[in-house]
Amino acid sequence: MGAMDVQMYCGTGSGRSAAAIGQGIRYACSGKSVFMVCFLKGKASMEYDFLRRLEPEIKLFCFDKFDADYSSLREEERQEERLHIRNGLNYGRKVAATSECDVLILDEVLDLVPLGIIDEAELISLIEAAGDDVRLIFTGKDKCEKIWPYVNRVTEVSTLKQP
Repeated sequence: MGAMDVQMYCGTGSGRSAAAIGQGIRYACSGKSVFMVCFLKGKASMEYDFLRRLEPEIKLFCFDKFDADYSSLREEERQEERLHIRNGLNYGRKVAATSECDVLILDEVLDLVPLGIIDEAELISLIEAAGDDVRLIFTGKDKCEKIWPYVNRVTEVSTLKQP
């Protein structure tokens, strides 16, 4: 077993999530079921308001408890949020393993590694556990190069010029 196709959008430029969403829309247009699990952005992210309009074709899941993004939380809130993040990752693993959807986008999941919330071995385990008919799309700033042997395509997003 293992996911049929694994894509990564990483790097410090903006547009990683937008690229993943674009892929999700492309797959949804061809009749595929798309799930998106979001991490670190806080449940009040303005992106979610727009993304919810794509339902039911693209189903959005956010396990964050707090409205604010992870980096804005106090340390005790971060500890609590880590449990919710783990729940989101476990949900993503279950969805991938049971082939509950055709495409699973794990938005900002790569950034859980440098934060020490997960390690690259957990991402590899998720890839290996995924149904062989599931496509996975990971996003985040971190390149997580240890998982590259398990990934079909790595796209690095960088900003070359900014006003």
